[in-house]
Amino acid sequence: MTHVKGGLIILKEMVNSLPPSEKKIAEFILENPEEAILMTALTLGERSQTSSAAVIRLSKSLGFKGFQELKIRVASDLQDQSVNEYRDIEPNEKFRNIIDKVTSNTIQTLKETVDILSEKKLQKAVKVLSESKTIIFVGFGASYIAAKDAEQKFLRIDKNVYSFSDVHIAATSIANRGPEDVVVGISFSGNTTDVAKLLELAQQKNVKTISITKYGSSKVSEYSDIQLHTSATKEATFRSGATSSRIAQLHMIDILFMCLASMEYENTIKHLDETREAVSFLKDNY
Repeated sequence: MTHVKGGLIILKEMVNSLPPSEKKIAEFILENPEEAILMTALTLGERSQTSSAAVIRLSKSLGFKGFQELKIRVASDLQDQSVNEYRDIEPNEKFRNIIDKVTSNTIQTLKETVDILSEKKLQKAVKVLSESKTIIFVGFGASYIAAKDAEQKFLRIDKNVYSFSDVHIAATSIANRGPEDVVVGISFSGNTTDVAKLLELAQQKNVKTISITKYGSSKVSEYSDIQLHTSATKEATFRSGATSSRIAQLHMIDILFMCLASMEYENTIKHLDETREAVSFLKDNY
């Protein structure tokens, strides 16, 4: 198993959306992680006043193959001494403290995004992007920053790519697409109605769909063929334009781009050189 972290992160995000019996188990694990990883499903069920069947259901609800994977991923989190909580700024705080807090939060966001990222789903997403005739990125608010960044990056390697923050223009474009195309919906909460609607429209047109959301079931992920997840940890109170979620989304775009660039290495280098020369040509003429 190559992906063995993120258990505690996922539990924290999902705990309040679980059925009662599964919630009791999740809360027990979060309160007693060192003890829980040494238990069998039967023992954990007894200690949480539920059942072994509920423990297995919880593991499945979290997206794991079984209880053993849940234990391994929680154990790996416990071994990582760098796990920190997100920190808020204070009134009239010293700039040095703010610099340290923002930096710490950013590092934590990127680490957690990597910990919950499924390599198998990433491989599927990169393959779809590589084979697609047209790529459409949709996002609203802060998520549009990630969509626009993706457009700029993929455009440089000769992909037929668009980004939209206007739902009507996006719908018009998607209406003319088909099985050879892909729509990528970006939404931190996963419950942005317009993004979900656009992915639903894409599926009606047999367009492939990819979602980038926080961990867990959501409106957006429901209409995506491939679900990619960013850091599920809650934002700090002072979000500064969705600071943590935006950085996580940009990081995911970078991962997709670099994986695709590596898969198509020779063509990528060729196109990057050509676009670099084009920009240089414009600068020389000023």
